[in-house]
Amino acid sequence: MIILGIDPGTAVVGFGLIKKQNKLELIDYGCIKTSTDLTTAERLKEIDEQLAKLIRKHNPQVVAVEDIFFFKNLKTAIKVSQARGVILARAAKMKIQVEEYTPLQIKQAVSSYGRADKKQVQEMVKLLLNLKEIPKPDDAADALATAICCAHTIK
Repeated sequence: MIILGIDPGTAVVGFGLIKKQNKLELIDYGCIKTSTDLTTAERLKEIDEQLAKLIRKHNPQVVAVEDIFFFKNLKTAIKVSQARGVILARAAKMKIQVEEYTPLQIKQAVSSYGRADKKQVQEMVKLLLNLKEIPKPDDAADALATAICCAHTIK
């Protein structure tokens, strides 16, 4: 099974692709970046187009998306929610199963501790995927953690 993990955002959308068989295997990771010169609508369109290309290239069976559990800044939460909407709609259009996870669930599944800090989660991503280095940038590492969470919890 191929799982596409997504860490949503408007400026940067982290993605991580893994294969779940007997073990977890890294396929690809990175970020979809949008320009600050674009309007919000144009940024969301860019996210949709780039995500569609990524899905067509790798053909995942599941898209795992980080959910917004709490927020410090309402304006940021709204922008992230808009990006999540585009991501969920794209998966639905392409008839791909969607699984959503809170940051607490992701941390618990990856590190066995729901209050783990970012560094602990990144180290576990590196360990679980047998990587030489922690994936960079952080958005991509978070997306891989989301995909790993899905791999550990999906039936």
